[in-house]
Amino acid sequence: MRNVIVTNPPRADLAAVDKLAEYGVATVHEAMGRTGYLGPGLRPTHLGSRIGGTAVTVVCWPGDNMMIHAAVEQCQAGDILVVTTTSPNTDGAFGELLATSLQTRGVRGLVTTGGVRDVAELHEMGFPVWSAAVSAQGTVKATAGAVNVPVTIGGQLVRPGDAILADDDGVVVVPRQDVNRALEGSQARVDKEAAARAAFSSGELGLDRYGLRAKLAELGVEYVSAEECEA
Repeated sequence: MRNVIVTNPPRADLAAVDKLAEYGVATVHEAMGRTGYLGPGLRPTHLGSRIGGTAVTVVCWPGDNMMIHAAVEQCQAGDILVVTTTSPNTDGAFGELLATSLQTRGVRGLVTTGGVRDVAELHEMGFPVWSAAVSAQGTVKATAGAVNVPVTIGGQLVRPGDAILADDDGVVVVPRQDVNRALEGSQARVDKEAAARAAFSSGELGLDRYGLRAKLAELGVEYVSAEECEA
């Protein structure tokens, strides 16, 4: 890995990202062909937040948060900090003080494959975090890493400037060049779900709406009575 800090990467249009965030992670993930989900290992430290922003990426060494401090300078309003490590590590590399620095610059939240601490303080100050762990274990500031380089999380590529969406369902990345396509797809999915919701409210079954009876028959599923099962 090259030790580098890339300045001023291109970012997705923030207004479009804000609109995309309104649809929620699950809807956008489905609209993009079930891609971009950063995996079940990233969970919110507190429920109830829904944010969208542009990625500032960070690569740290395990147990070392120096590059997070370096990344703060590269952040601007509307960004979300996305942090990973060169190998798995859950030390509490992020807490209240770093959150204060980021919040002052208009950063909307943190996504990290590592650990965080000061959870009560983060909640009190309204700084949302999605992390792999909560840990009081501290870190050092001793090893170089990288800022604003492509990173891989949960098998998904995250580039600086990509759209990051996060809510109670997890985190999804949308490549910055695909934000408008994601908007169109998400609205189409919302419209489709609204029609299904109305149908289900009127009593229609998913078995009929989605043509699943024929699929069950194709798979060899049989309907038998309880009496037949007991015979």
